[in-house]
Amino acid sequence: MLESLNRVGYEKPTPVQAGLIPIILEEYDVIGQSRTGTGKTAAFSIPIIEQLDLSKKRNAPQALVLTPTRELAVQVENEIKKLADGREIRCCCLYGGKPIKKQINRLKAGCDIVVGTPGRVIDHLKRGTFDPRDLWFVVLDEADRMLDIGFRPDIERILRRCPEDRQTLLLSATLPPPIILLARRYMHQPKMVDFSLRDISVETIDQYVLTIPDELKFDYLVQLLKKEEPEQAIIFCRTKLGTERLYRKMLKSGEFESVGTIHGDLAQGARDRMMKKFREQKLRYLVATDVVGRGIDVSNISHIINFDVPELSDDYVHRVGRTGRMGKAGVAYTLVTPAQGGELARIERKINKPLMPHSSQQWIDEQCGRPQTTAKEPRKKYRRAL
Repeated sequence: MLESLNRVGYEKPTPVQAGLIPIILEEYDVIGQSRTGTGKTAAFSIPIIEQLDLSKKRNAPQALVLTPTRELAVQVENEIKKLADGREIRCCCLYGGKPIKKQINRLKAGCDIVVGTPGRVIDHLKRGTFDPRDLWFVVLDEADRMLDIGFRPDIERILRRCPEDRQTLLLSATLPPPIILLARRYMHQPKMVDFSLRDISVETIDQYVLTIPDELKFDYLVQLLKKEEPEQAIIFCRTKLGTERLYRKMLKSGEFESVGTIHGDLAQGARDRMMKKFREQKLRYLVATDVVGRGIDVSNISHIINFDVPELSDDYVHRVGRTGRMGKAGVAYTLVTPAQGGELARIERKINKPLMPHSSQQWIDEQCGRPQTTAKEPRKKYRRAL
């Protein structure tokens, strides 16, 4: 394991890894609360790999990792393969949008670790192609997000099929009451470990607000990206339709090179190819919904642009967490129209600090032809009204 860590360049553990790994190795059930970008995947992958029984080839899996999205499942699988380099460890990734027959064949051939989304794992359980009887370790990764998108019934069905003497690890950025209830029902005297900071926003991320007229939203985005020249950026939209429209508009404008998009209406093969290109830095801009707002780890993302203000304050925290990974610096901009003051205030209460205007606001205003108002003008109008 030390050789593998050396090969991938992990010199010292993050606080989350240093805190979780010893407790997991002592075989306790653990609830770990931590924001994104703190090395949680390696924190559970290392103990799993260390404790696998490889003395005889088993067909039934020994460990199961459940994730909310297909992209995160692929990322976890890749991390496990990277850390298991040099060992004969078989890892299967189960998620929708890909032919199920290939997954069935891989499970039949034998698998030590299964990583998957709850819906597809349930599908395999129903077909009898996934045998959970030998599982001794189960991970619920990004548990709050899985509950947010309606996976709670599937998670409970899966946990009821797993051996009662298993070890369970629940990882979550937040711990709302439904998560606590899930832990009480399906975990055995879990140890609670909180690595979240009082300041919920990542310290290495500069966060700014850009006030914009609604009708000039796209123009402001163009000028902002010209001004900032990000190494790589994710541009978040609220809806799948809005994401696709912005992506096509950016392509049509001719102002941008190497633009991609990811949203729920995109075929899984296309999503995988797009994510691969982005990781390999063949794409500079990725227009996306919150499907990539959780757990996606791309080290070169320098900028996050909230083209649409997120519906939930928690989503803001997770979006912004895509940059500033593992202590690196990052910048986040949120485009806010005059009618969205209340939504901005909710975000500021969540992160416990105000989003500040950026010094480039006036320059972008001028480039977009937005009329500049002086401090005296409103007072003149007010006097005339009196």
